[in-house]
Amino acid sequence: MRLFNTQSHWRGMGTSVVVALLALLALAFAVVSYVEWSSNGAVAEFMSATESSASDPNQSTRIQPHNGRAGCPRGKRPLPTQLMPLP
Repeated sequence: MRLFNTQSHWRGMGTSVVVALLALLALAFAVVSYVEWSSNGAVAEFMSATESSASDPNQSTRIQPHNGRAGCPRGKRPLPTQLMPLP
């Protein structure tokens, strides 16, 4: 007497593989669809922003003043004149 039926064993494995492949295919389709949808939204938002800024000639661009070399208070410190060796 056999411990298990080899034909049903392979049929069960084949079914599991097919179900797993279908699940992966569905997941890949969902990811690709989401990326395409979000890219279309980003492009539409970018285009609407560029159209609104190009259509308003009186809109001034805000330029920040330059505060020294680095543009911040730490950038106003003097540079070290000598390098100290590491211990």
